[in-house]
Amino acid sequence: MRKLLFLSLSLLWTVQVSAQDKISSIDFVQIQNDNKAEALYYYQNNWKILRETAIEKGYIHSFQFLEVEPTEEAPFHIILITNYGNESQYAKREEHFSELIEARGDLRLMNEKKPGEFRKILFGKERATNLK
Repeated sequence: MRKLLFLSLSLLWTVQVSAQDKISSIDFVQIQNDNKAEALYYYQNNWKILRETAIEKGYIHSFQFLEVEPTEEAPFHIILITNYGNESQYAKREEHFSELIEARGDLRLMNEKKPGEFRKILFGKERATNLK
């Protein structure tokens, strides 16, 4: 599974390497109990919106919100990548996202289902860096 995850990341990587090292956070998400609509709504109306705002404020460099076909070896449906332009952005990520979440207010959900009912983060990795 490690080789498959590494290959998947290698194939999905689209951010150009600049003179300044970029740092990324990556999550592999499995949709639970056939709740695809709830999961996509949640990520589009919470995760994605926060990252769009973070780009506007200069808190992150970019992000990727990817849908993939799950397999037995890689049973995830969504890959979430947040790219930080430098060490400073990365170091302040918790502070910045806490600020954005507080300013945004309540969590946007499609219905009464809570995130734990429709999605599970199978694997996450912090501090991924570009190879040169």
